Amino acid sequence: MPLNRRKFLEKSAVTGAGVALAGAVSAPGAQAAEAKPGAKRYAFTVLGTTDLHGNVFNWDYFTDKEFDDKDHNDVGLAKVSTLVNRVREEKGRRNTLLIDAGDTIQGTQLSYYYAKVDPITAVGGPVHPMAQAMNAMGYDAAALGNHEFNYGIPVLRKFEQQCRFPLLGANALDAKTLRPAFAPYSMHRLRTPHGRDVKVAVLGLTNPGIAIWDKANVQGKMTFPGLEEQAAKWVPKLRSMGADVVIVSAHSGSSGTSSYGDQLPYIENAAGLVAEQVPGIDAILVGHAHTEIPEYFVTNKKTGKKVVLSEPLKWGQRLTLFDFELVWEKGCWKVEKVGAKVLNSNTVEEDPKITKLLGDEHEKVVAYVNQVIGTNAAEMTSAQAPYKDVPIIDLINHIQADTVKQALAGTEHAALPVLSQAACFSRSARIPAGEVTIRDVAGLYVFENTLEARLMTGAQMKAYLEYSANYFVQTAPGAAVDPAKLTNANGTPDYNYDVVSGLSYEIDIAKPAGSRVTDVRFEGQPLADDAKFVFAVNNYRANGGGNFPHVAAAPLLWSNSDEIRNTMIAWVKAEGSIDPAAFAAVDWKLTREGTPVF
Repeated sequence: MPLNRRKFLEKSAVTGAGVALAGAVSAPGAQAAEAKPGAKRYAFTVLGTTDLHGNVFNWDYFTDKEFDDKDHNDVGLAKVSTLVNRVREEKGRRNTLLIDAGDTIQGTQLSYYYAKVDPITAVGGPVHPMAQAMNAMGYDAAALGNHEFNYGIPVLRKFEQQCRFPLLGANALDAKTLRPAFAPYSMHRLRTPHGRDVKVAVLGLTNPGIAIWDKANVQGKMTFPGLEEQAAKWVPKLRSMGADVVIVSAHSGSSGTSSYGDQLPYIENAAGLVAEQVPGIDAILVGHAHTEIPEYFVTNKKTGKKVVLSEPLKWGQRLTLFDFELVWEKGCWKVEKVGAKVLNSNTVEEDPKITKLLGDEHEKVVAYVNQVIGTNAAEMTSAQAPYKDVPIIDLINHIQADTVKQALAGTEHAALPVLSQAACFSRSARIPAGEVTIRDVAGLYVFENTLEARLMTGAQMKAYLEYSANYFVQTAPGAAVDPAKLTNANGTPDYNYDVVSGLSYEIDIAKPAGSRVTDVRFEGQPLADDAKFVFAVNNYRANGGGNFPHVAAAPLLWSNSDEIRNTMIAWVKAEGSIDPAAFAAVDWKLTREGTPVF
């Protein structure tokens, strides 16, 4: 989508600034001993969300019922809106800002529907539900997340147009000019009773991994340098522009680690490093990692100043509050104290203003996902998928392999055997016996991944399986096995444990990581290192997500722009029926010294 970058940035600098006009509240717990008696003081609160992932209602479109989990969390902007309203009422509307740290327009069938089924990019198309809700709630700014790019740049640009607040990305650069492709920051004025406004700058930073995960959408168009580098460039500029307070909204976790290893020279989860390395930052709203960090302090190495970080739990389950206390000293405002906490959205009801605003959109999507597209001969669930070979994961691999075989028919690689990888994205996925709906299939594949075919060798596949087996906790022979404690070793998420169809193999969990995979066979014979295979693999994995060996560098034979989820829905529609007996097989199992664990 063509864009005059200079005009865009100038426009964003004006329209992106949320301006609070009047009023103030007294600073709670102001510490008179820290400044002269009678010093001018001002307090304000910045509210933050992150990783909303298309959640407006407290509803699970994959199960078609109200959202619930083992901790009885609630989700959605309608709940968050009630919390925001309460804080604004307590603090004074003019003494608050509301920001977000990214991953907004992907994740639920609600967001999918308005990107693909009734797309916002169509002429005279709808306004995205997330834009409608966030506009109604009065968001002041939002950072870009990596999932903003899943549907392509045109969808993101349309969403940006529909938002009445700026989407920020100081490290999302135009690939040709290396100038910011989005507004890097927004500046906000809070009026105090003391005659001088407080200028609050919000700097937005996104995730460098976009270059890998959404390569097909951004390659040659945008580039994503490291968060630390761009923060070091922009924070001094914001201070020189008169910012009294600098807040970073970073779609990046705080751990200092990267799921893509050394494939990029930039850290994926760099929020803590930004706080540590870049002077002049007062607070960081953290996103991306889907963890809850109510309050966490990092000491800046250059100044010794403590920077407060907070990450509210995903999907609108929590709302962060940064409470600032300022004092007027030597002709300017100084941050005297800042702390953070989170509020739980399960403590309030949904805001009827939001549910009424988007009720029609919600009902459209519920009707869409409940369309019957086929039948199933026997119920399949993913409850045991992390540690057993189950038919529901075999279904993914069966459809992927079948799709790739058809795509390569008539090509020079048509004769090669096809292997396929799949992971358990949801332990609650279920395809019932009898009628099968869109939501049944969509609930099995909750990410917008697309399908690729890569050329791999037998030796590379062995290394791939070995890396995947790091997922299991080493468990000695004879020791009790608790399935709940057997998986997710070293924090490895379920989606980074791949099973591979087309091969048979064992994983010895008594052995240390790196030497677990045994008896790898193809068509009953030991797998030859020089054997060649077509590997059906999702684009996240193929582009380096999870840092699996060899696949990112493997020759690309074919790729598809359609989501795997849609491919699966289309396959079930075309077949009309699913019969697990036609594709389910136990190809892998966990063992200890040759004895099956289950």
